[in-house]
Amino acid sequence: MRPPADGRRARGERRRRALLAATLRVIEREGVAGVSHRSVAREADLPVSSSTYYYATLDDLLIATLTWSAREMALGFGAVKPTPGSVARFLAEAVGVNRGRTLAEYELYLLAARRPELRPAARRWITLLSSVFGTMEPAAFLGFVAALDGLLIQGLIADFPPTAEQMEPVVSLLMPSR
Repeated sequence: MRPPADGRRARGERRRRALLAATLRVIEREGVAGVSHRSVAREADLPVSSSTYYYATLDDLLIATLTWSAREMALGFGAVKPTPGSVARFLAEAVGVNRGRTLAEYELYLLAARRPELRPAARRWITLLSSVFGTMEPAAFLGFVAALDGLLIQGLIADFPPTAEQMEPVVSLLMPSR
């Protein structure tokens, strides 16, 4: 039997999640350059002291946000059936209705190229995807992940995001036959 939940701990977890979600919203609007303890706290409707209490540095905040968002995205992707149509629908939603969040996540993901301390969190996306498609041959899996990244980036820069119907033939080429 689990001990009763500590109210302070639960409140702290809610604040942490609120700060991480707020960080993504700030990045959606202003890019990583707009992230400060003050801007994130204001977005989360929390005192600045909360932001600095849970995340002493901006790097701590960015690493936690990238790790959290990769986990959230992988959980969402984990619910997708491993079929070309389902994967194409997920991708179309990522660059369509969820475009802002996907853009913010990729901005953090690419920041890891310049900031080594973010790289383990960025690589988490690949690790989490392998739990969904781990049965693929390693080289095919890496090619699949690279292609998904490419489809998402191309969808983000398109004037009109591609539809699931437009992406499905490409996804079909990338996925192994079952």
